[in-house]
Amino acid sequence: MTSVCSSSNSQVETLALTTLIPNLPNDISSLILSFIPFSHHSRLKPTCKSWKHFFSSKPLNFSLRQKFHSHLLCLFPQDPSISPPFLFDPKNLAWRPIPPMPCNSQLYGLTNFISIAFNYHLYVIGGSLFDARSFPMDRPSASASIYRFDMFTNHWVCLSPMLSARGSFACAAVNGGIIVAGGGSRHAMFGAAGSRMSSVERYDVEKNEWVEMDGLPRFRAGCVGFLIGNGEEMEFWVMGGYGESRTVSGVFPVDEYYRDGVVLELKSGGKWREIENMWEEGERRRLGNVVVLDGEDGEEPGIFMLDGADIFRVMWNCWGERGGVEERGWLLWYPLFFPRQSINLPDDDDDWGSVSAEEEANDLVNDVDSKKNVVAKKYGFADNLSMLWYLTLGMAQFSMNSDIVCGNTRGSKSKEKAGYDISSNRWQKESSVPRTALVDFCFGFAALDGELHVLSPLYTIDSKENRRPRLQKKGATILIQIYHPKKRAWRSMTTKPPSNCSLDFKTVVMCTIRI
Repeated sequence: MTSVCSSSNSQVETLALTTLIPNLPNDISSLILSFIPFSHHSRLKPTCKSWKHFFSSKPLNFSLRQKFHSHLLCLFPQDPSISPPFLFDPKNLAWRPIPPMPCNSQLYGLTNFISIAFNYHLYVIGGSLFDARSFPMDRPSASASIYRFDMFTNHWVCLSPMLSARGSFACAAVNGGIIVAGGGSRHAMFGAAGSRMSSVERYDVEKNEWVEMDGLPRFRAGCVGFLIGNGEEMEFWVMGGYGESRTVSGVFPVDEYYRDGVVLELKSGGKWREIENMWEEGERRRLGNVVVLDGEDGEEPGIFMLDGADIFRVMWNCWGERGGVEERGWLLWYPLFFPRQSINLPDDDDDWGSVSAEEEANDLVNDVDSKKNVVAKKYGFADNLSMLWYLTLGMAQFSMNSDIVCGNTRGSKSKEKAGYDISSNRWQKESSVPRTALVDFCFGFAALDGELHVLSPLYTIDSKENRRPRLQKKGATILIQIYHPKKRAWRSMTTKPPSNCSLDFKTVVMCTIRI
């Protein structure tokens, strides 16, 4: 009798583990459950054993969610070993806490670390912290540690440390690994001092080891890094940051911020080349927050910067093939008033190959305002079309989409992959944040699902206190202003983070992950 009962119980347990939804095949049940946003998985795991097994299964869950992925924002309010990070799902306005990172009782106050996503893992790399074993105790030191969080198992793992400890560095995820460049030991509590470095390393995810690469041309800390291109054309860009410092009145150290950048050509074995200054002296003091929007259907990626309350974008030159730029020249326009129509200029060698056409193009550079309407009427543009002539070098054939008008050169025998013309990179103002706070504070800036998200605490006006802005420190409502670059339109929404989530966007570390 006992054996019969035990066998029946085991059958029930087996059925509970194998059946996701009663009276439905598991393949259909799996498809249904895969539609549930990732931010709600932790609430559903306790439902039953089969659901816990399903939502914790990496291969099955990851493969089913390829077409129904969630693009999430991960926020680290403070030291992740003390204050738990949070995942935010903007589509469902859902928050999910992440377990705190493993801590060391002798290390505390981790700041200036980098968080980056690779597949379904979150990595926390480097940073600056205090060590109770060192002397003096109030002097921060750089960290070489790296931790990985598994989004499905909900566990942290300590990995092989970097060859050189660093914080405030450039970082990007490449095929099979992660690249880190530059950095230093500065802590967020100190506005100056700290070391700088130029070393570059690459982490192999499969082998769990770091390999040293060619270093930066010079010391660079506080910089940003991102990838451009695909396959053999992939490049690692490092922008901004600071190097040497000077003192004011011989006492106060002040950083000398860079206006240029460097590019690592991954296909050529890791050779660096330099980028010219991307803004003029006095235009801005330092590089703002930079994010990258991936291009769709072969389009070039969008590089955006938030500087104060203004959004800028890098105005690249053309994709595709070009040839003989020095011989024939080419042209780039930028539409200021966002024309949506597609326009093609006459493809007539006699029109654009004559001397008069070339002279007309050169005249337009010197007097844009007086000539642009003439050209618009002559070649069929809309009367209200207004464009900025960014670069003119002579004869060209023109075509335009909603973002950039660029001409491809003709008559040249040599051709090469255009990619980006780094000699003319500039930050062009894209838009301004519609709603800004009444007091000085920093925005959070992130790229999610093809849109730019600007995050800030929602300030309220208290009439009893002479209409001064009032902000609750913990659990304050977050205002998210969202900009769509293609539609050139803004929208906004608000969300209430968990009560134990205190966000100061001056120090919050953010990254995005697709699940």
